[in-house]
Amino acid sequence: MAKGVLDIKTRDMAVDDLDEILMIERVSFPTPWSRGIFMGELEYPLCRGLVALVRGRIVGYICFAIVYDEIHLRNLAVHEEWKRQGVASELLSQMIAVSAVEGAQYATLEVRRSNTAALGLYKRFGFVVEGVRPSYYSDTREDALIMWADFGI
Repeated sequence: MAKGVLDIKTRDMAVDDLDEILMIERVSFPTPWSRGIFMGELEYPLCRGLVALVRGRIVGYICFAIVYDEIHLRNLAVHEEWKRQGVASELLSQMIAVSAVEGAQYATLEVRRSNTAALGLYKRFGFVVEGVRPSYYSDTREDALIMWADFGI
């Protein structure tokens, strides 16, 4: 299916979504988040979670925190079957919109140096590499690139 032709809906993440989210999480990351980590995200007042749905099925999710005027993107994943179809872009767009309502203008994230697909996506949204966290990922000892964006909202 061509990018941009999906009817992608987004809504707030809920506890009832966690089984579907965990299935995506486990195949997306070498060291996936646990149910407990996601529960903590849902319960912590500064954190937000959104899910992307296509035809009622969860195909991706995003977790982020809003602290004053800053967004910290904590987790983003898209089901393998739905990658490169605009799902991650829609989730990022919704994160920015939700955060703008709360006065957030800046955003930061860490991404694996080897994750070229994510780097390209984040750069399209205005993120730039501002630093490196050496050996940040405990599973592979890979560096994390620290990216920042100013959405000028």
